[in-house]
Amino acid sequence: MYPFIRMAKELWISRNQPPLELGESHISHHICWPWDLDLWKELNNGRTLTLYDLGRIPLARRSGLIEVLRRERWGLTMAGAVVRYRRRVRLMEKVEMRSRLIGWDARFMYLEQSMWKADGECANHAVYRGAVTNRNGIVPTDRIMQALGHEAESPELPDWVQSWLAAEDQRPWPPQM
Repeated sequence: MYPFIRMAKELWISRNQPPLELGESHISHHICWPWDLDLWKELNNGRTLTLYDLGRIPLARRSGLIEVLRRERWGLTMAGAVVRYRRRVRLMEKVEMRSRLIGWDARFMYLEQSMWKADGECANHAVYRGAVTNRNGIVPTDRIMQALGHEAESPELPDWVQSWLAAEDQRPWPPQM
């Protein structure tokens, strides 16, 4: 089940936090609850992706995007993700989540998120390709930036993100199976 109560808590906590500029990080703290576990008593890989919403949505709120989405009647969707899992997160373990926008192109925004354990080790790291949508499809990012009041050019995406995107461009769609 989607963590609606946890999301409400995160939105409540972030309501009075200062606005974020593009590229600044939203930091949040979370606990691995029993319903987040898999058969091996660690944070389920799919649940990790769901929990990343708890950082992305407050990030969008603090950056002004949620207000723009409401005003313009736009939606938000994910168009891809790449995740690296490196350390287990166990029952009742606390993690710090870091979420930030790392750049954009003509159609998509790229967000980076990570979960950090109390000992300072990174447990996992994800990069998302997200899009803003309206009834006609994807809203161009220059229109989104204009609605946010930003004239800035996107920072250059890191080489490893560009390599992921190049690999995605070679991947057949629809799948060949």
